[in-house]
Amino acid sequence: MRAIAITEFGADPEIVQLPAPEPAPDELFVRIRAAGYNPVDLKIASGAMKNTMPYRFPMILGVDGAGVVEAVGVEVTRFKPGDEVYGRFLDTTRGLGSYAEYGVVSQDGPVALMPKGMIAEQAAAVPTASCTAHDLVETSRLDTGQTVLIVGATGGVGQSAVQLAALRGARVIASASPDADELMREMGAVEIADRFVSPIAEQVLDRHPDGLDAVFDLVSPADSIEQMADLLHPGGVIISTIHSLDPSSPAYREIRAVNLLVKPTGQLLSVLADLIDGGQLRVHIESQVPFDQAPALLRDIANGHARGKTVIKI
Repeated sequence: MRAIAITEFGADPEIVQLPAPEPAPDELFVRIRAAGYNPVDLKIASGAMKNTMPYRFPMILGVDGAGVVEAVGVEVTRFKPGDEVYGRFLDTTRGLGSYAEYGVVSQDGPVALMPKGMIAEQAAAVPTASCTAHDLVETSRLDTGQTVLIVGATGGVGQSAVQLAALRGARVIASASPDADELMREMGAVEIADRFVSPIAEQVLDRHPDGLDAVFDLVSPADSIEQMADLLHPGGVIISTIHSLDPSSPAYREIRAVNLLVKPTGQLLSVLADLIDGGQLRVHIESQVPFDQAPALLRDIANGHARGKTVIKI
């Protein structure tokens, strides 16, 4: 099968020919039709996470994917050949990922039936981003009428977080550039903070001098996230998806500071599928690229020359 893989950490991703994976007794063998790009894909490829996971080379990149079940192991009871599924196909121990023509995943792992009426290219953009957004809202304990600032709202995680927070009844402030203003408001944001006008923290503090209930920060590094925490009233919560917070810091003494660790499940993917089917959650894809062009795209993203939710058509 064709796959996009690396032969060592830091190497450029390349299209290679590899044997298709053999499914274990509890696994689905899936013909992957589309794979979703996530920033963690390049973190894995760079070696930034090599001390936290087992790995094997050549290593196929990619976490998220969607496709059709072609075969199932003898112990599989919840899925059958022909089912359209979506989920997470990364298994670094075996050097497997979603940027390939075939993948395997345990029936009890992060996999579920695709949302009805959704094509694979849409479904492949959901698992990591929308599961993260769901966990942001749940961890924050957002309630009706509370106000949340989402820093980095235009990315895959941010867009889902805007929708799910608004669905919870929260007032959402989205950090976004003017060209994304309309999209953010369609997704449920009631205010926009444009970082090109003035610093986000300054804008939000001017409008909300009494403080916010929550901040979801998807982008700020450790040396700048404290200014976002300063926007909270006592008892508020700030959550970082890139682990920029030091919860023991005096800066967070009167608030709750959380570095979010996401572990998607098949059950959660089924919940998201129901929300998508019900029209309560949608996915905006920035670009779709053919498989042959994906290695060049990944190099562009690594160099900061691409943005938004990207899907690889396989």
